[in-house]
Amino acid sequence: MIRDRGAIKWTAMMLPEHVKILRDWAEEDTYEQKPELDEQQIEEMNGVLCQAMEEGREIIVTHFEAKHHKLLLGTIHHYDNLRNRLHIIDKFGEAHYIPVNSLVDLRFSE
Repeated sequence: MIRDRGAIKWTAMMLPEHVKILRDWAEEDTYEQKPELDEQQIEEMNGVLCQAMEEGREIIVTHFEAKHHKLLLGTIHHYDNLRNRLHIIDKFGEAHYIPVNSLVDLRFSE
């Protein structure tokens, strides 16, 4: 039986610059696109945001950061109008500052 080393045998013939470009190209395939929100989605998120701030309810925040979607579970401490960002405290007591323009979805946690 032939023992094939796969891609390892070809890396010896490639320049390090080429290997780096191929790795970067493979990493770019994992990048996600930020969705465009319509007015109805923005209004729905605004309602959830206002209700969560009033009642101190826990929410699930989906935001777009570093070319990926990230989830955060916590309560909204306040909204910073000058910097246009939310101050959210997660379950572990850590503070997170999320720009409003990076928000993708807001939902109440069950």
